[in-house]
Amino acid sequence: MNSRFIGIGAICAFLSVALGAFGAHLLKGKIAADMLANYQTGVQYQMMHALGLIAVGIAAAYWPASRHLVRAGWSMFIGIILFSGSLYVLSLTGIKMLGAITPLGGVAFLFGWYSLAAAAFTSKKS
Repeated sequence: MNSRFIGIGAICAFLSVALGAFGAHLLKGKIAADMLANYQTGVQYQMMHALGLIAVGIAAAYWPASRHLVRAGWSMFIGIILFSGSLYVLSLTGIKMLGAITPLGGVAFLFGWYSLAAAAFTSKKS
């Protein structure tokens, strides 16, 4: 489990850097300033939660039997898809109804961090 979340986190971090560069170099001046800000918010949250996924993978080395960590990892990954993904698509297409998906990703992020904390407080070093 730990290598899976480290790998997913690393891929998400890589994509965050690539998408950030794309936004900074190719989108500036081509989309409205508020949409570019939304896009950059997606990039920032993707990177923060990519690092969170890596932390979950490292924690799994200490607490391999923790089901909380499995929930934490998948919640953060789903959050990246829903939160950051919806902001990327909203920014590039202007489809406003996608903004309704973004809070679902935020809830997934919150649940992921809650689950990581639960793992830390309930698990014993193996």
